Amino acid sequence: MEAVLFDWGGTLVQWEFDPELLATGHAAGLRAIDRESDPALTARFEEAFLPLVEQSDYATLMRELLREHGIEVDDDALARFLAAEHAAWEPAHKLASTTHALLETLRERGLKLGLVSNVSDPPELFRADLDRFGISERIDVAVFTSESGLRKPDPAIFHRALDAVDVEPDAALFVGDSLTVDIAGAAALGMHTCQAVWFNADQDPAVEPDFLAFTQIDVVSVVRRLSE
Repeated sequence: MEAVLFDWGGTLVQWEFDPELLATGHAAGLRAIDRESDPALTARFEEAFLPLVEQSDYATLMRELLREHGIEVDDDALARFLAAEHAAWEPAHKLASTTHALLETLRERGLKLGLVSNVSDPPELFRADLDRFGISERIDVAVFTSESGLRKPDPAIFHRALDAVDVEPDAALFVGDSLTVDIAGAAALGMHTCQAVWFNADQDPAVEPDFLAFTQIDVVSVVRRLSE
């Protein structure tokens, strides 16, 4: 074993959608560009834009939403809106209590560590989150959708992270909660796979991980078995 790559949401950090925070975030974003709160904007987002978030560039979606409500923004104003909105969601993110200990234990074993995540947020906001949670200093690479243009389960996004740490797929383990997105994608590339079930117990009879981890520390045991 030479590397362990992780999913982000649902694996290293817990995140839950909150309609109240959605409205709070939109209000904060509008204030950041000197506009009044507009509940109709949030209602329109939930109706037509929310289903598109996982498959679209978020900045583009929000520019279109604002335009629908008569608000034209340049890149600087859009960045202010997105940063304020993103900050409002901080209470919805909770780092697992043993995440730092897990990453530090794996690094002590000489393993390369990284993240591969489907996130639509602008990359600078996501990297700021990694800094805030103390993750950046504990990993070697982070690859995410909004920066790479790739999306799990496409094996290419896993390959990009492995190339960055110069590790072959069969010498790497991927840990994630989603069977169809994380486990199937990594397995297609030839990586070892471990489903994280400490936050979510995703089920799909068509996809079987190599290992299950009921706690984050179980990942260390999986690494030990693969290293024997």
